[in-house]
Amino acid sequence: MRILVTNDDGINAPGLKVLEAIAAEIAGEEGEVWVVAPAFEQSGVGHMISYVHPTMIAELAPRRYAAEGSPADCVLAGIYHVLGGERPDLVLSGVNRGNNAAENALYSGTIGGAMEGALQRLPSIALSQYYGPDNARSADPFSAARAWGVETVRRILAHGDWGGDGYTTFYNVNFPPVPGEAVKGLRAAPQGLRPGVFHSVEGMLSPGGRRFLWVRGGDQTVRPAEGSDAAVNLDGWVSVTPMRADLTAHDALDPLEAALT
Repeated sequence: MRILVTNDDGINAPGLKVLEAIAAEIAGEEGEVWVVAPAFEQSGVGHMISYVHPTMIAELAPRRYAAEGSPADCVLAGIYHVLGGERPDLVLSGVNRGNNAAENALYSGTIGGAMEGALQRLPSIALSQYYGPDNARSADPFSAARAWGVETVRRILAHGDWGGDGYTTFYNVNFPPVPGEAVKGLRAAPQGLRPGVFHSVEGMLSPGGRRFLWVRGGDQTVRPAEGSDAAVNLDGWVSVTPMRADLTAHDALDPLEAALT
């Protein structure tokens, strides 16, 4: 199996090393793991692509590249430049430092990389590690991802829906904020929405008197609806969420059609 690996935390991120180890076990001794990751952190860029300016890419080691672009750029670079059009069998994006559950999924560059893989009609999975008081300051905050990453990917590959002529399904995985030995198992879960939680900005003055704005995320401990991704994560489960790039609100089409005609 040939696996293309990317992330949004950057080529030197510790979560990328975790994912490389997961990918190596999935690929097997006869397989190949190719890494094309952003040269610098790209958190929060979503599915952005560098459409109006070029992307510099550098080979750092055999099958290991850094690109000055987004995770989606890296997937495109991997497929069409690094692999020369020889398509990978699987795209893995992550393991992100922090969760990409609930509303975070809409901003996530990690998910953007997997989404681009799906748009290229490739099986694709995004993986993220929830941080919380039980793991954030531990010696290995990625313990849950290390312990459950291979099993999670294998089960998705075995049972996932990869077909269809339209927008194909990709999968968003969030490992819970607990040590690996405390993980309860896997749960299929819809994307949640943390009530009353919003991204915002905070202004700061530089020493030179110029004003800058920092984007701030909301409270990650707020529970969304029971059974949704962040809720099961907070209860100690790995969440697996099937996603598609189709943004249509299908349930609103018929009422809108009736109102417009």
